[in-house]
Amino acid sequence: MKKSVLREYAKLIVACGVNVQKGQEVLIYADLDQPEFVQMVVEEAYKRKAKQVTVEWRFQPLEKIHVRYQSVKTLGTVTEWQKAKQEYMCETIPCRIHIMSEDPDGLKGINMTKVSKARQLSYPIIKPYRDRRENKEQWCIAAVPGKAWAKKVFPELRPAAAMEKLWEVILSCSRVTEDPIKAWAEHNADMKARCDYLNSLNIRSLHYTADNGTDLTVGLIEDSCWRGGGDTSLQGIYFNPNIPTEECFISPKRGEAEGIVYSSKPLAYRGQLIENFFFRFEGGKVVECGAEKGADVLQTIVDMDEGAAYLGECALVPQKSPINESGILFYNTLFDENAACHLAIGMGFADTIKDFQNKTLEECRELGINDSMVHEDFMIGCDSMNIDATCADGSVVAIFRNGNWAF
Repeated sequence: MKKSVLREYAKLIVACGVNVQKGQEVLIYADLDQPEFVQMVVEEAYKRKAKQVTVEWRFQPLEKIHVRYQSVKTLGTVTEWQKAKQEYMCETIPCRIHIMSEDPDGLKGINMTKVSKARQLSYPIIKPYRDRRENKEQWCIAAVPGKAWAKKVFPELRPAAAMEKLWEVILSCSRVTEDPIKAWAEHNADMKARCDYLNSLNIRSLHYTADNGTDLTVGLIEDSCWRGGGDTSLQGIYFNPNIPTEECFISPKRGEAEGIVYSSKPLAYRGQLIENFFFRFEGGKVVECGAEKGADVLQTIVDMDEGAAYLGECALVPQKSPINESGILFYNTLFDENAACHLAIGMGFADTIKDFQNKTLEECRELGINDSMVHEDFMIGCDSMNIDATCADGSVVAIFRNGNWAF
């Protein structure tokens, strides 16, 4: 891929993604697959007058080794220096850039029970720090090709050709055009217009149906609102959390979900694939789930904590989205969730509450925003999906027909 094009992508992530401000610190999380591109992102951040840019590298094989040899107690221990780091992040609120490229099968065979128990030990210690930073941060998740990921997506191609092809698709879906910043401004305006219409309906519940057996009704919070595209932090800085994004989303009311929903795409969870799965809800809670592949991993997610069995997000994405029309299964949630309507179990988003900036996080949760240590999106959209909204005045409005917007 031409370096000039990659440079434009790096600029997009820094300027439009996290929107680095003069004097801010930047924290980048990246795998080892594309060090030259990460270098570009670092340089672009400094060109935006970032005070300091720190890169934290990840490597899946090392993670597997740590899990194999460390005890649950050691894995779940939050050391004093890690607490100090969390405190520092609360004080400085750095921009966070997550550059994804991991192998969808990279953690296959890892002891998920051990990992889950370790997370359950560490989360209560980490959670207060995260709550303090909630909605204050600018963050962006974007992607670059990794060799294993590229071969998973394009198994028929040689490694170099697969990498080049994945670059092309990532850049296209991310709107890296001749003028990416302008393209994203136009896209965000369209997303806002759709959210404005959805908010005008005063929706109280959504009813999902599809010919695969999905029949699910989800209740919404009275004081909630739809969001999509860019967001504004509590510091007043506009940023784009996901590159790419095609979703209009909202957090439903905890405890109000009835019925069954079937997945339409595999879920890549921590380097392991879950395929052809379902959830059945009663009283808002998952009471049954199953999968043709990865059923044990799916159950592990649901059992992570009390909130993991409740919904945290409802997101609307038409089948005509650029990502879905590419015809590619990415085995990567960032892309696959933006190719289809999806739900998420686990943590909800406080910023989907109206006037959330004048409420405490606890007040938002009291209104019905779910709280959990996990937030896992799973894709449910398909060509036969219909979604009807029941509004506050009792009227029923078609939102989706045959997998696409009904308005």
